[in-house]
Amino acid sequence: MTRLRRDKGWRSISAGILMLGLLAMISFAAPGWAQEAPAVTDAAAAVVDPAAAPVPPAATAGPTNAELKVMLDTVWVLSTAFLVFFMNLGFAAVESGMCRAKNCVNILSKNFIVFAVSSIAFWFVGWGLMFGNGTPYIGLEGLWFVSGVDNSPATGDAYKGDYGSINWTGVPLMAKFFFQLVFTGTAATIVSGAVAERIKYHTFIVFSFFMGTLIYPVVGHWVWGGGWLQSMGFFDFAGCTQVHSIGGWAALTGILVLGPRIGKYTAEGKPTAIPGHNMPLATIGCFVLWFGWFGFNPGSTMAVDPGLISHVAVTTNTAAAFATITATATAWILLGKPDLGMTLNGCLAGLVAITAACAFVSVWSSVIIGSIAGVVVVLAVLTFDRIGIDDPVGATSVHLVNGIFGTLCIGLFTDPKLIPAATPPAVALKAGLFTGGDASQLIIQLTGVIATAAYVLPVSFIAWIILKAIFGLRVTREEEMEGLDLGEHGNEAYPGFVMHSPGH
Repeated sequence: MTRLRRDKGWRSISAGILMLGLLAMISFAAPGWAQEAPAVTDAAAAVVDPAAAPVPPAATAGPTNAELKVMLDTVWVLSTAFLVFFMNLGFAAVESGMCRAKNCVNILSKNFIVFAVSSIAFWFVGWGLMFGNGTPYIGLEGLWFVSGVDNSPATGDAYKGDYGSINWTGVPLMAKFFFQLVFTGTAATIVSGAVAERIKYHTFIVFSFFMGTLIYPVVGHWVWGGGWLQSMGFFDFAGCTQVHSIGGWAALTGILVLGPRIGKYTAEGKPTAIPGHNMPLATIGCFVLWFGWFGFNPGSTMAVDPGLISHVAVTTNTAAAFATITATATAWILLGKPDLGMTLNGCLAGLVAITAACAFVSVWSSVIIGSIAGVVVVLAVLTFDRIGIDDPVGATSVHLVNGIFGTLCIGLFTDPKLIPAATPPAVALKAGLFTGGDASQLIIQLTGVIATAAYVLPVSFIAWIILKAIFGLRVTREEEMEGLDLGEHGNEAYPGFVMHSPGH
């Protein structure tokens, strides 16, 4: 009872800290909200002669071709960003469906609040660290509240909408900010599924804020913000490393610090299945994610380029389709049955694996990438289970393992005909090892994988340890057995229904 009161006390303190943090940010930003009223000009104050003949309004010129392109590009970027935002529903449905009914409210609540927390964190300082001019390792200018200079003019001859850094595209600053914001939320959501069914709600919220301020943006500066990886020629078109691997590494450290769920392993250490409670919901969620990925990958063109958008859409879909089939077949062979969970994760694995290279590889290469991803994800799920890494939804297998694989695919399968022209500060992309090139691009891609792990693993591990010491990380045994819905939220997803799945 004393421990329960202490946990409730920490929750109250955590909520208070979050509220104070929000108020501090609002206070810090408030001086910039005030605007002086426009001065009244002499012309406006002059008395108009009623007898004066009316002057016909001058004809206004229509928008130039450059301005029209910016308008079209802005609509495209924001529309695809909205699709990526919609993927939050997919993650919530997949994760809650693949977990037990007694934890459904908790998982839905985490997936809902994580986007709000990520939005605040990225607006607060994340964007500045990621895209502000500074050192090769971190952004320093315009650090707070997206206050830096927009380095890409939205109109005129300086307009560029091409591959590479987001700073090259000509859409307005707020459009670029929002597009990047929804990607930040995706990375944080990956962690939610991996630590499901045993983490304290308030501790997860604090870690999500940390993800959006000091983990995701720092690597983002290296990869997309003109930092040292981008300058050496590292390419990641839509986020295999920048989104999926970062989320996967952070999730892996959370699993290691938390430990497995009660009942996942026997006394001899043998893994036991803990089935999800609602596979229809998980399937709906996977369809939502597949649909949303057509914003995730094609939207990363950051400009309306009909040929490029079409190509990215087809390579994305092809990889997902082939991964779905190979994952189903692999599970059928190894498990004796075509497991639906493996099928769904196979689709997601194909989508993750093609994300970095979708613009640079042929459709036939996307067939190979997706086919391999489907096999790899099943093997990864089974391997993680056997070595004691309890990931209830397979997030590390989908996002970490295939995020790494997809990043390396640029160095393996980049088609020379699809290499974009180099535009400063980017370095020209090189052909893949299996498509007429040498191993140089593959080495660069591997460098990016290792550098990301070398930063995210220790930083996220330290964050988990600090949060464990301050707030506690795992719910009590009683709460875990009863379910986090009642223990953490005081309500149930299915009141009045008796669930017959093991452990509810």
